[in-house]
Amino acid sequence: MTNVTLFGKFTIILFSSSNRPTNVRSWIKLSYSRRFCECSEKELPKRQPRLLHQKQFSHSSHFAPSFSTMSDLDTIGKIAAATQAVNENIKAGQIVGIGSGSTIVFAVKRIAERNKVENLNLICIPTSFQARQLIQENGLTLGSLETNPEIDVAIDGADEVDSDINLIKGGGGCLMQEKIIASCAKELFVIADTRKDSATLGTKWTRGVPIEVLPMAYRPVQLKIEQMFGGQANLRMASNKAGPVVTDNGNFLIDWIFEGVQDWHKVDSHLMNIPGVIETGLFLNMTKAAYFGSPDGKVIVRTK
Repeated sequence: MTNVTLFGKFTIILFSSSNRPTNVRSWIKLSYSRRFCECSEKELPKRQPRLLHQKQFSHSSHFAPSFSTMSDLDTIGKIAAATQAVNENIKAGQIVGIGSGSTIVFAVKRIAERNKVENLNLICIPTSFQARQLIQENGLTLGSLETNPEIDVAIDGADEVDSDINLIKGGGGCLMQEKIIASCAKELFVIADTRKDSATLGTKWTRGVPIEVLPMAYRPVQLKIEQMFGGQANLRMASNKAGPVVTDNGNFLIDWIFEGVQDWHKVDSHLMNIPGVIETGLFLNMTKAAYFGSPDGKVIVRTK
């Protein structure tokens, strides 16, 4: 074997003629889960390098969607981060806060896979309608803050994470319930692909800080934000309906497009003092660790 590299959406193994195996029965490493899948290949040509093609693999006790479900390399990173975070932090008997967004889908599926094998006996508290659906569809026990106001661990995604693991969240519109669940959790773990890893908030995420507001107050809130901080405070409009986005709580969202480096603790405090503002997408000093998955399946873990 002379080389291992990432090709398209999966790992390939190249053989040169000098070490060409015959009647190959080999193993291909799945990038996102670091698990192995057995496949067969006909005898390789004597001179031309050849790659071993991925074949369908079994799920066993590990979440492993087929490569046809991976739309791009970022998905591999999301799966890697979600898998490692769940494996390291979810334990039997816990109350677990379930976040929202595209990456959390893989975390819930991994939790469900482990639950089938280990009988974890978890109670899962959702942060959104999406999270509630994921919990139920994957056969996990649905709970609420009314019956379980204290949460052992929460897992959620993020739109951007800075070097101090402060977050911008709310791109999916679920920021208020996400922050409530995070505040009730003893530990919050964030999962994301490496695109979300940033030295300073606003470097990579350029859609602004999401702010949930009462519908009747959105216009004066817009004006006050722009007067206090500059930039643009845009009412988020829906893409599949006429009018603005409406959150699970029946509120509107303002995306504040800011300029330059900010004192985020000061900004968050001032925003929360504006009448009509319900919550901001700034999650400051709330995260214990962030897991960043890369396209080659490796995971970087950042803690304070």
